[in-house]
Amino acid sequence: MSHFKDKVAIVTGGASGIGRELCRQLGGHGATVIAADINREGAEQVASSIAGSGGRASAALLDVTDPEETRKLVEGTAADLGRLDYVFNNAGIAIGGEARDLDWGHWRRMLDINLMGVIYGSRAAYSVMVEQGFGHIVNTASGAGLFPIPNSLPYVTTKFGVVGLSLSMRAEGADLGVKVSVVCPAMIETPIFEAGSYPNMDREKFLDSLPRFLMNDVKDAVRVILRGVSRNRGIIIDSWHGRLAWRIFRFLPALAHFNNRLAVKNSRAKFRNQS
Repeated sequence: MSHFKDKVAIVTGGASGIGRELCRQLGGHGATVIAADINREGAEQVASSIAGSGGRASAALLDVTDPEETRKLVEGTAADLGRLDYVFNNAGIAIGGEARDLDWGHWRRMLDINLMGVIYGSRAAYSVMVEQGFGHIVNTASGAGLFPIPNSLPYVTTKFGVVGLSLSMRAEGADLGVKVSVVCPAMIETPIFEAGSYPNMDREKFLDSLPRFLMNDVKDAVRVILRGVSRNRGIIIDSWHGRLAWRIFRFLPALAHFNNRLAVKNSRAKFRNQS
């Protein structure tokens, strides 16, 4: 995909999952990649792998919940390399469980990483890109940012926020040379589920119940994502079932609500630890 050749791209959450594969494929397409992650060792491994394959990459330690740290990385990259073409605000976590089982710590951690982390990255990138007159911000949301999912209220809240932020910024940036896209994957085979927190739920039963047959391979998903970015799509959905769920919510909201109520009943019967 020659679209990314000789471009400069920062990828947050670059040490694992979607972020790692974004780094690898961008590097394979000829981009200079900065793999940024709070897991510096993991980011360095990703950068070394890209460099070992003939690509250009470096690693950066980044806590996306720190706006000043984010600003320094974004502005420093643009200054050092002379341009900044892409910022993929991809870092995120998962927390599941019913609203009644979640405390303020769960909410704050989710909001700090999944929403404020994207806001900090978008704001820093937008400032640089407006000044240089070009650039593309790509924010990772989720299908859960397009249609409601029960038992994941903090996660859904952040992802709806990321979608709204991205599409609104896309309109503001259009005449200033700045493109903005939001990625809304349905389910991708990554470590995010295993690394998640599930208060008052039987973790193993829940993980075993995940519909693996609906999970998109991360390599295939990232190919779809990068194709959508190259075409400047506003919303990028990686799978047919994600698009189907979005359409059902938009055009048959009563059916979507009915299905969600069934999902809640099933979850309570199978996974919730009864007190």
